[in-house]
Amino acid sequence: MEAQRIFNEAKQIEGKVIELRRRIHENPELSYQEYDTAKLVSSYLRSLGIEVREGVGTETGVLGVIRGKRRGVVALRADMDALPVTEETGLPFASKKPGVMHACGHDAHTAMLLGAATILSRHLDEIGEVRLIFQPAEEDGGRGGALPMIEAGVMDGVDYVFGLHVMSGYPSGTLATRGGPIMACPDSFKVEVVGRGGHGSAPHETVDPVYISAMIVNALQGIRSRQVNPLEPFVLSVTSIHSGTKDNIIPDRAVMEGTIRTLNEKVREMVLKSFNNIVKSICEAYGAECRVNFKEDAYPVTVNDPDTTKRVMEILKEIPGGEVKETPPVMGGEDFSRFLQRAKGSFIFLGTRNEEKGIVYPNHSSKFTVDEDALKIGVTALVLLANRFSS
Repeated sequence: MEAQRIFNEAKQIEGKVIELRRRIHENPELSYQEYDTAKLVSSYLRSLGIEVREGVGTETGVLGVIRGKRRGVVALRADMDALPVTEETGLPFASKKPGVMHACGHDAHTAMLLGAATILSRHLDEIGEVRLIFQPAEEDGGRGGALPMIEAGVMDGVDYVFGLHVMSGYPSGTLATRGGPIMACPDSFKVEVVGRGGHGSAPHETVDPVYISAMIVNALQGIRSRQVNPLEPFVLSVTSIHSGTKDNIIPDRAVMEGTIRTLNEKVREMVLKSFNNIVKSICEAYGAECRVNFKEDAYPVTVNDPDTTKRVMEILKEIPGGEVKETPPVMGGEDFSRFLQRAKGSFIFLGTRNEEKGIVYPNHSSKFTVDEDALKIGVTALVLLANRFSS
């Protein structure tokens, strides 16, 4: 397939892709609750004559299978879940569900893969088997949606796997990727400090969990500044502390939560060990008890196969109107990492920033949106990769 021909077909169905994206955007669903989105996906794929499996891995996982005439097997993935964010975009197709929003672009991912399915279903002579993975619960951060779908067999026999993610940091239509680590392992933690409450005027009679928590937060920053190589990508953020009810009451306990991001498994192991030691030592020094919990099944580092990604970048350069860049690693996490543990492939960012249109807000913002002009670039990229990596 020539890139120009695919791009022309993508332009012909651009209106449909935008319509699908807006329908999904209006009706966002949280992780593991993507029932209406899954129904829309299944119905649309069946209208194209594509084989569909529902309830794959979880109740809302959907797998479409296009059986082309070549021998290779390529998987393309889109995630479907939204975030617990109240939308403030003012768009005519804004979320109809208070407190739930497609603030990370998964609506666009799903629509682009449906667009790619539309084109691929017309060219069976030019592709092998293409598996369309519509995955729930990417935002879960633990077991997620990828692992259950993999356990259900979606990656069995797959030669290559590819995924696109819209990114506000790049201009609209730009495609950005890199070989090697591209996204971090996101460890989530919860620390409970259990002290002994009392009157605010008599702190010496208490074991103050608020003061102890402040000491812990400060000490944890020493991991970044004194224990990790300054050239090594690493983030530790305490993002939530909850304690107390009134100004003159020292509470019994405090709870803090946050995230640790690493791109290196050895660094991760060292950091988690040091984290535990610091928290427990400070609590012991001040006579408090502590409970440290890390979310199980944290996503692995997302690692693109270097040789495959080099070839991907050369292929993507053929797309009209698109620009290809090498991206630095991003400290966000992704359970697409699990697919890349099962087959060679690449995770690719699609820029959707357009300052002239006021589309400037970052992913996860309540004002986040995408430049829909970029969607045809994403559709073209998915189709082109499915074609070129079919043997």
